Amino acid sequence: MKKVLIAGGTGLIGSRLSSLLTAGGYEVAHLSRKIGGNPKYPTYHWDPMKGLIDQDIVSQVDYVINLAGAGIADARWTSARKQLIIDSRVRGNDLLLSAFQELAKPPSAFISGAAIGFYGDRGEQEVTEEDGPGMGFLSESCVAWEKSIEQIRNKTNIRTVVIRIGLVLSTQGGALEKMLLPLHAFTSTYFGNGQQWYSWIHLDDICRQFIFAIEQEKMEGIYNGVAPNPARNKTIAKVLPRAKGVSAAVVPAPRLALRLAMGEMADAVLTGTKVSAAKIQEAGFQFEHPDLEAALKHLISNNL
Repeated sequence: MKKVLIAGGTGLIGSRLSSLLTAGGYEVAHLSRKIGGNPKYPTYHWDPMKGLIDQDIVSQVDYVINLAGAGIADARWTSARKQLIIDSRVRGNDLLLSAFQELAKPPSAFISGAAIGFYGDRGEQEVTEEDGPGMGFLSESCVAWEKSIEQIRNKTNIRTVVIRIGLVLSTQGGALEKMLLPLHAFTSTYFGNGQQWYSWIHLDDICRQFIFAIEQEKMEGIYNGVAPNPARNKTIAKVLPRAKGVSAAVVPAPRLALRLAMGEMADAVLTGTKVSAAKIQEAGFQFEHPDLEAALKHLISNNL
């Protein structure tokens, strides 16, 4: 039985990925800063900010997946918060690199999450993995993040895959959970003018992409973790009530109000990028949930 070690295994993606891996016959363990973690999976200690890691577990696994990092939308973007967002990602990869370099037999593959925030706000342009970074803090943080992943690729012989994750749709967390709340008041909200492109992906499909990256030995480099049919923010707001089977007035959250409430962090919802999924499809990945409304209905009906 192949063994997968996941850093960030208790988060939205990590929890579902752990479940799908276990169902697929893999043995799963977690790296966590917290003692206890998820009791379903053996949990080993690491603390990237202090440079601490359980070296023994790293030596025992076939694959390592890193999903760890401070939440982008968990707190206002003060200077200290911005630095934490970057450091929590970069130092985690730096620590894994040090651990890998001490091993006589390193893991078969290292798969890291990244983010489509790399591209910045690109308006109507459809971007691919070949496009460079955009402007602003999200892009800057993603560039630093990916440089730390690149160090692992350059300094070890480990097959390395980077998945730039888009807007993950789930009723259990993230943006969709918050977008469902106004439906209780029979409204559905979009942000600003609602014309920004949201490159979304169903929770199960992003998890399946990580499993695909494990199993496809020829897969290496950077791939976009998005569904093939991005949608404008206002379109999502219109489709959401239909998917839930309720009536709702579609109303805007004005740009100025969002800026006042969220500060610079409003960029996370006011900007967007139309991201291509072609590369991972060409690698052979098949989406189970490529259609927005069907994906939303599946998530809501299955409480995923």
